[in-house]
Order: sequence, then structure tokens, then C-alpha cells
Amino acid sequence: GYIQACRGLMISAVCLGFFGAVFGLVGMKCTKVGGSDQTKAKIACLAGLIFILSGLCSMTSCSLYANRITSEFFDPSFVAQKYELGAALFIGWAGASLCIIGGSIFCFSIAENSTSPRRAYAYNGATSVMSSRTKVHNSVPDKTPPKHFDKNAYV
Repeated sequence: GYIQACRGLMISAVCLGFFGAVFGLVGMKCTKVGGSDQTKAKIACLAGLIFILSGLCSMTSCSLYANRITSEFFDPSFVAQKYELGAALFIGWAGASLCIIGGSIFCFSIAENSTSPRRAYAYNGATSVMSSRTKVHNSVPDKTPPKHFDKNAYV
């Protein structure tokens, strides 16, 4: 029965992770789908909550399975084949931790948008080569011929 519970929790974690990724893509500022910035921030926060829930499902599943393995391993009256904690459990715990951390970052990204206003930068136009150099104010014009450089001279 506990294996079926762990399997169900892992399948729900994968499904929640998929929907969290879809909502995360819609909630990003770089996409055109999703509406205004406030709506996108709410969608990103929802994606964060879904990722946190996915990580909790995965963490619960791995911990439930590890608890069962360790209780059977240290039980002297258990005579069947005993298992040890494997790499899959540690990868599951690491993945669940990353989902929870990523989901909390998504949730806290909404707070950054509302407190700090966006700065607008003015475009001053491109400057020419002559305006970026210091001009020499002589009464005698420069008689040296202009130097022509190949395109490799600037690299």
C-alpha cells in the first residue's frame, strides 16, 4: 500500500511540475501572453505555489519510502530481503528541494515588482567619432593625410 501511495504522490508531483512550468512561462515578463505586469506577477506567484506543492509531494513520497526502508532494515524480526537507501532517493530529495527553492523564488519575485518602480532611461543618440574625442583648437589646420585602417585594425 505504501508503494502505491508513493507512486501516486510522485505522479502528482510530476503533473504539478508540468503545470507550474506552463504557468511560469506565461507569467514571465519576456512573454507576450498573460496581459499586464500585475497579471503576469500573479500568474508567476501561482506558478511558484504550484512548484512548492510539487516539491512537497515529491519530498513526502521520498521520505515515506525512506522511512519504510529504514524501519524494515533495522527491524530484527523482518526476514525478507532488506533494501538500503539508494541514489534515487537522494536525487528525489535534491529535486524536491530545488522545486521548493525555485517556487519560493517565483513567489518572492512578485514582491520585487511592486516595491521598486521601473526606471526609464533616456536615449541620447549615437555619438560620432569626432564628438567623442577631444577637439584640438588650433589656428593652423592639420595638414597630415587621414589614416585608413583595415577592418582588422579594430579587432
